[in-house]
Amino acid sequence: MTSHHPLPFDPIERAAQIWHERIGPAATMAAVTNVMRVQQILQAAVDTALRPHGLTFARYEALALLVFSRHGSLPMNVMGQRLQLHPTSVTNIVDRLQADHLVQRKGHPTDRRTTLVTITEAGRQRQQKATVALTDIDFGLVGLNTAQTEQLTALLTQVRRAAGDFIDST
Repeated sequence: MTSHHPLPFDPIERAAQIWHERIGPAATMAAVTNVMRVQQILQAAVDTALRPHGLTFARYEALALLVFSRHGSLPMNVMGQRLQLHPTSVTNIVDRLQADHLVQRKGHPTDRRTTLVTITEAGRQRQQKATVALTDIDFGLVGLNTAQTEQLTALLTQVRRAAGDFIDST
């Protein structure tokens, strides 16, 4: 999954040992550094899977969000909230998807201030093919069994909850 030759040792483990000797407890530094490195690995795998479909992960997520919606359309501001993106980023994503004829912008039928984004049939087909490409590689998450993947998800969700990423409804 990486584009370079593997090192004969784990550089994060080595850094943690040195950190422990020179600075103090290294568990948090090692965990964060591992998360950041895994993010790079996952991003590379996802980018490689999506490139043939002319999508980035952000554009793929936007298409998936529209597919998941009841009517295949959402207001731009709702897309931003659900994707947790700044309005400018949503506009850029929608601009690119619209240029590729994967979505259309339409005025809201009852609120003239609101713009709806609607997925096209081409957008549905592209999202479906890209989903197959991503699931074929397990989104790049290798080396874990189902129980471990679920445990990882629970742990990362706990960090997101503690950081205030969402309001816990349980």
